Amino acid sequence: MSPTIFRDGSFRFYFFSREQPRMHVHVQCLDGEAKFWLEPTISLAHNYGLTDQQIRAAQHLVEAHADEIRSAWRKHFAG
Repeated sequence: MSPTIFRDGSFRFYFFSREQPRMHVHVQCLDGEAKFWLEPTISLAHNYGLTDQQIRAAQHLVEAHADEIRSAWRKHFAG
């Protein structure tokens, strides 16, 4: 299961239900995907095919929606 948190343009932001416990979010678009750590600070963990411009745009969106993403993480992984 990989619930979508939100979409913005061509980006989809989501979690994998059974993955490592460190808070993070996955970002996917047609060209590839990336993973961003949310703790201790927002930072790129992995990039698979996104351009530097796409990474910057995705990171900006992660930063802008950080509270929403963290809240969704806590709700999803609470059980």
